[in-house]
Amino acid sequence: MRVLLLSDIHANLPALEAVLADAEGSGVESVWVLGDIVGYGADPNAVVELLRKAGASAVLGNHDAAALGRVGTESFNPLAAEAARWTASVLGPESRAWLESLPEVRREHGVTLCHGTLREPLWEYLFTAEAARAHFALQTTGLSIVGHTHVPLLLVERGGEIEALWPKAGERLRLPSTGRACLNPGSVGQPRDGDPRAAYALLDLSEGWFELRRAAYPVSEAQRRIRAAGLPEPLALRLALGR
Repeated sequence: MRVLLLSDIHANLPALEAVLADAEGSGVESVWVLGDIVGYGADPNAVVELLRKAGASAVLGNHDAAALGRVGTESFNPLAAEAARWTASVLGPESRAWLESLPEVRREHGVTLCHGTLREPLWEYLFTAEAARAHFALQTTGLSIVGHTHVPLLLVERGGEIEALWPKAGERLRLPSTGRACLNPGSVGQPRDGDPRAAYALLDLSEGWFELRRAAYPVSEAQRRIRAAGLPEPLALRLALGR
């Protein structure tokens, strides 16, 4: 079974469209989304509609929860908080209902999905060794997939030791035959690893590999949409930097 992995789309329609076009012909059978579908970007309803049409299985991210009013924005930076309020004001009823239906953690074909970590599914960044140990302590499947950091990563846990691998675009990595793994496909809509191209991944559960991919998209169009929506200018500028 081959799966398209998407995370942190952040209402960036041009980026999502580029990723879906790039993944055509890859033999994908399912689409899994690791949260933060909305927030920051200018097209939350169009992005949700594309994912709904694709039959995507998704989990809730902190920006999704904020747009729904489930969590406050006190811990958000001012730009993120303003974008969350704007998103809440423009979400259509179908988009809202679909986002409301998403769990914080779900299991698909023996794989655990969440946005942050299993300890704090909405909020925690899986960046530190301590967070990784806590996450693996709660992981009951061989593989988990997360998002939130906007940075591609593969963690492998064997015998209490954790190895971090930073995949490169086009690199196909084997999933471990022993131990457990956690992978992050990076961000479709707001990459933060210095590469402005949209990041996504292919996961083949039958053959036991995953491949990080990058898709160039019209950043200037995404910026134009952000400005036209009246969202903060830094949210447009950062897209060209991949930060």
